[in-house]
Amino acid sequence: MPYKPRRPCAYPGCSRLATSEQYCAEHKKLVNKLYNQYERDPDSNKRYGRAWKRIRDRYIKAHPLCEECEKEGMLTPAEEVHHILPLSKGGSNNQDNLMSLCKS
Repeated sequence: MPYKPRRPCAYPGCSRLATSEQYCAEHKKLVNKLYNQYERDPDSNKRYGRAWKRIRDRYIKAHPLCEECEKEGMLTPAEEVHHILPLSKGGSNNQDNLMSLCKS
């Protein structure tokens, strides 16, 4: 099976070819670092780490349908897990403070 053709790195002034991403390996690290440093909320980096991903995955397996849609009688697969009371307002990661939701 043929591979997708390489494209030039999207970083300004770089002429290297990117394998499968938008940037070459060197600039991909730099762009990710800049994103985490300047564009992402620093508090969210602390709150949503590996432990949250495990909690979220466990909860979505136990509650695979959107809880809001279920109340209205619709069966929609859940794609996200949200806190009922946000962590920033004193909420916790307990199951009674979580709900599975679809994107709509």
